[in-house]
Amino acid sequence: MANVFVYPRATEKAYAQSQDGVYVFNVPLDATKNDIAESVEKQYDVTVVKVKTVVQSGKAIRYNRGARRYPGTTNRKDTKKAYVTLAEGNSIQVFAEQEQQKEEK
Repeated sequence: MANVFVYPRATEKAYAQSQDGVYVFNVPLDATKNDIAESVEKQYDVTVVKVKTVVQSGKAIRYNRGARRYPGTTNRKDTKKAYVTLAEGNSIQVFAEQEQQKEEK
C-alpha cells in the first residue's frame, strides 16, 4: 500500500499542535506508519521524524422507529488519525488561509 491519501484535520486542537510541529491527518484504517510517513513526505515535500496513530472506535447510535417499536442501534464507522512530527525547520501550510485572514482584519 504505497499510495495512501492522507488529508489534514481542520480542528482547533490540530491547529494548536501544528504550532509545535505536530500535524494531525485523517488516514485509512489499513494504513501503516511507514505508509503514512511516505505519503506525507511525497504530498507535502517535508521530512517526517515520527508518526503516532490512534484508531477511534465508532460511536453507537440509538434510534427508534415509531412510538412502540423496538429501538435499534447502529455504529458509526471507525476512524484513524495520525499525529505526524516533522523535522526541525519543516512546516506544512495547512492553516495558512485562516492566518492571512486574521492578519488582514
